[in-house]
Amino acid sequence: MELSVCTERWPLAAPFTISRGSRTEVVVVVAELSDGAYCGRGECVPYARYGETPDGIVAAIEAMRETLRSGGDRATLQHAMAPGAARSALDCAYWDLNAKQAGCRAYELAGLGSPAPLVSAYTIALGAPAAMAAAAEGAAWRPLLKVKLGGAGGGEDDGRRIAAVRRAAPRSELIVDANEGWSVDNFRRNLAACADAGVTLVEQPLPEGRDEALVRAPRPIPVCADESLRDRASLAALVGKYDAVNIKLDKAGGLTEALALVSEAERYGLAVMAGCMVATSLAIAPAVLAAQRAQVADLDGPLILAKDRPNGLRFEGSLVYPPEPALWG
Repeated sequence: MELSVCTERWPLAAPFTISRGSRTEVVVVVAELSDGAYCGRGECVPYARYGETPDGIVAAIEAMRETLRSGGDRATLQHAMAPGAARSALDCAYWDLNAKQAGCRAYELAGLGSPAPLVSAYTIALGAPAAMAAAAEGAAWRPLLKVKLGGAGGGEDDGRRIAAVRRAAPRSELIVDANEGWSVDNFRRNLAACADAGVTLVEQPLPEGRDEALVRAPRPIPVCADESLRDRASLAALVGKYDAVNIKLDKAGGLTEALALVSEAERYGLAVMAGCMVATSLAIAPAVLAAQRAQVADLDGPLILAKDRPNGLRFEGSLVYPPEPALWG
């Protein structure tokens, strides 16, 4: 098996801000696996929150070159690599390659039914209340909006932000992502403000490792783990704190672990959200399969880019359609 790996830079349509900062482009890593007849591709986004960098991800993928050349497969990856973006790129490249080798689609290899289009959330970036209201007004026709909160000062102004978004988009379902940006002192107040605005889910209000307060606090809205969840090994510790988990391939280490994580989360009685990083359609395509049993899909990454790659996913209104073979799987 021959390996190639590269980094790509994709400009965003507009600056994108969350509680940890702003950016104007996304750097992705693309891995390709070839058996001489067929080529499979996978894309990942280095997760700075976990200390990942583009150079580090490329190095981790390159370190697998001889293992892959000597007959490694997807099962090998699960034992040889830690969960994270590097394994995700290789795992998804294997799914793409194996589907081509077998003359079928990746969902068939996974034992899944034919995937259906999904309603995806559309993200309103963090900003001043007026700016967020303007963005929400422009997207108010969408049925599901994801609102980034947790601004400077530990989310002290988030009540005004979510109220402004609700006024601008009175008919949309709202979910909130605080990206660990609230404090133990204000998260109850911010949860109450979200409840008043009719928010139906709040992601990761408190930092990972400081979320024990969720055990004792009343939760008027279901709370979803994001940064506190990586793979199945981290799942049991979340029970009692969270009502749902956000499964992302770049955290879990690929589609293989993500599919297993969906089943394990269901076994624990946790609702499932399928999320993504800001990335091209090549990274989002396998996530569409993982999202088929999710209660919430948040797969709008390509819509935040200035342009997507050729043969990208089809977005029609708020629906994201499964990938075509020319893209992946």
